[in-house]
Amino acid sequence: MSPTETALGGTPAVGLTDVSMAFGGRTVLAGVSLDIAPGSVVALLGANGAGKSTLIKILSGVHPGHGGEVRVAGEPVALPSPLAARQLGIQTVHQRIGEGIVPGLSVAENLVFEELAQKRGNPFLSGGRTLARAREIQAGLGLDWSDAILRQDVTDLGLSDRQLLILARALATRPRLLILDEPTSALSATEAERLFALVEKMREDGIAVLYVSHRLGEIDALADRLVVLRDGRLTEDQARPFDWDAALRAMLAQAQEAQTARPTRDGDPGETVLALHGVRLLDGRAPLDLDLRSGEVTGVVGLLGAGKTELARGLFGAEPFRTGAVTLDGRAYAPRRPADAIWAGVHLVPEDRHADALVPGWSVAQNISLPFLGSLSLAGLVNRSREDALGRAAIDALGVVTRDEHSAVEELSGGNQQKVVVGRWLAKTPRVLILDEPFRGVDIGARRDIGRRARALAAEGAAVLVLSADVDEILEIADRVVVLAAGEVHLDAYGEDAERDRVIRTIAGSV
Repeated sequence: MSPTETALGGTPAVGLTDVSMAFGGRTVLAGVSLDIAPGSVVALLGANGAGKSTLIKILSGVHPGHGGEVRVAGEPVALPSPLAARQLGIQTVHQRIGEGIVPGLSVAENLVFEELAQKRGNPFLSGGRTLARAREIQAGLGLDWSDAILRQDVTDLGLSDRQLLILARALATRPRLLILDEPTSALSATEAERLFALVEKMREDGIAVLYVSHRLGEIDALADRLVVLRDGRLTEDQARPFDWDAALRAMLAQAQEAQTARPTRDGDPGETVLALHGVRLLDGRAPLDLDLRSGEVTGVVGLLGAGKTELARGLFGAEPFRTGAVTLDGRAYAPRRPADAIWAGVHLVPEDRHADALVPGWSVAQNISLPFLGSLSLAGLVNRSREDALGRAAIDALGVVTRDEHSAVEELSGGNQQKVVVGRWLAKTPRVLILDEPFRGVDIGARRDIGRRARALAAEGAAVLVLSADVDEILEIADRVVVLAAGEVHLDAYGEDAERDRVIRTIAGSV
C-alpha cells in the first residue's frame, strides 16, 4: 500500500500495476506500479527521457497498447482513447499548450469545447448559452475575463491565459484524477499562486492530482508524496517530509556499479576557444561567464529549465543571445542563424534528434551530408560519390550498425540514429562541438561510442561541450563539470572537486 493510501485510507482513485510500454523494441516503461489516492497530490519527477510523458499518455488514453493493468476506483479499465479516459474521470493538462486549444473558435467556445463535442443532436449551443456556460466555467478558476474577451478568437490570448483556459475546462468536469504536466511553465508568479490555491481546493474536494514538474520548490510546497521515474522504472517513493538528496540521486544518478572510471586530463587546461561574458540565459536571472577550452570536455549538468538548451541554441545561432558577448578564438562571435555557426566551425547535436536533426525518407549518407551540401556540390548538383564517401566515413568512425550508407535512416535503431546525428557534425572537424542530451534513448554501447568520439575530438584540440540532466553521464565523459540552475552557474570544478555527491548536493541546494 502506498504511503498516501495508508495515510488517507480507501480505494485509490487511479492505480497502475506492472504497466509497461515499448516502442520499436526499446522499453520506455518497465513494470510501473502506482496508486494515487483521492484528495492526494502525488508529484512525479524524472529527467528528460525517463518515461514521464509515456506514463501520462497511457493514463490519458493516447497509448492504449501497454502492458499491465490500469484501475479506476478499484476496477480494471481499458483506456483506448482520450475520450475514454475523460469519461472515466481522468483529465490531463498537457505541457504543450497548443495541443489543448482550437484555433478559429472563441475563448468561450474553447471553454465549453468538451460539452460541444459530446453534445448529441444539435452539436452547437446558442451563442448566449455558450457565453453563459463559459462564464460559469471560468468562475470555477476565479478568472474574470470580460464578455469581450470570451468572444474573441482564442489565439488572441497570451500563453499564460491559454493555460488557465485549459485548466478551467478540465476542472469543469469534476475529474477523479487531474494530471498537471509542468503547469506553471507559462504562468507568472501571481498566476502560479492562484494555481497552488486551486490545487489545495482540489485536495479538499477529494480530487486526486498527479503533478509533474521540475520545480522542486513547488513540489515541496504542494505534494503529499513524490515518486521518481528513471529509465522507465520507479526508483523512489516518499511521503512528506521529503529527502531531496535521496530523490535527486534516484532521478539523476546511476547505480554505483553501472558507472565507469572518470576521464583523466593530462596537463593544464588548453587555450580558451570560446568565451561567454555577461550572457543572460533566462529572463530575470544573473548573467554568466563561461570559457570552453581546447582539448577539454566541459560537462554542464542541470535539471529541466536550468538553461542548458538555451545555452546550446544561443551558441549555435538558433536563438541568439540578447545580452553579453561571445568570442571564438579571440574574435567576436555573434551567429544570427545556424549557418553562421556552421561556417565558424561550431556544431550542435540537438536535444531532439527527430524534430531537429533527422530527415525521414533520406538515406544515412544524405542525413550526414545535409549541412555540407555546398562543399559537395558543383553548379547546384550534389556529387553523390563524395556524399557516399562522407557517409561511409561517419559510419566507420562511430560504428553505425546499418546495411550501408544508402539505408533509410528510419530503419536504424534509436542508438544508431543518434550516431548518425553525431557523425554528421563530426564529418567536418569542428572547432567547437556541442552535444545537447546526446545519450537520451541510446543503450550503453552507443553511449560509450559517442563519448569515445567526443573525447577523441577534444584530444585533437577542439572544445567539446556536453549538456545533460544525468549526473553520471556527465561524470563519465567530462574533464570539467559545471552545474547550471535557473540560468546561473553554481559549480565549476575538476576531478575530485566534481565528485558525484558534491554535484548532487549542489543541484539540490540550487532549486
